[in-house]
Amino acid sequence: MSKASLIARISAAAAGTALLAGVAGAAMAEENHGDQDVDVNVAIAQIDEPGILAMSVAGTTTTLTETGSTPTVRQFTGSLPTVTVTDTRLPDQIPAGAGWYVIGSSTDFAGATGQPAIGAGHLGWSPSLIDGGESGQVAEGDVVQTVMDSGPNAVGLVDKELLALALNSTAIAPEGQWTASAGLFLRTPATVAPGNYTAKLTLSLFE
Repeated sequence: MSKASLIARISAAAAGTALLAGVAGAAMAEENHGDQDVDVNVAIAQIDEPGILAMSVAGTTTTLTETGSTPTVRQFTGSLPTVTVTDTRLPDQIPAGAGWYVIGSSTDFAGATGQPAIGAGHLGWSPSLIDGGESGQVAEGDVVQTVMDSGPNAVGLVDKELLALALNSTAIAPEGQWTASAGLFLRTPATVAPGNYTAKLTLSLFE
């Protein structure tokens, strides 16, 4: 290669380098002429857990109002929010011979302003099926009377009283869902201290 050719190539390379530097400088000097946001959306479907036995209650509170009181006994009545039992299991997911049941028990009624508590034995219920399924294999529990009443069931909702049950989970599982409720009644002596009271009624599903 001649000396003249070598000088020409070096000069061309130097010119290219200078051109690139100029372009980079121009890029750095560009002004922002506006931004545009893009919303990125995605719909993620809920995964329905397969094969479950579950209970839901249609409310978290209920209020009793006075009705049917006598000179010696004050009575307050109301309704339990609807209780729904759902079974989405396949037959081979259900233990052999299994049955489910819903029970309830109450705490004492605590006075809001320090008045003496009213024992849970003063609260009773009368269970009823709203939808027991076509098979007729879901049954409601017995009426539980209060300690103000008489008889073997006059114990109140002190300990695990039956709301509803099914003796054969496998046989009724295809029905899928059942509902029940109960009439609630609180009976106290006429001398009960006036004021607001609150108790917690706990419902539990077992199999």
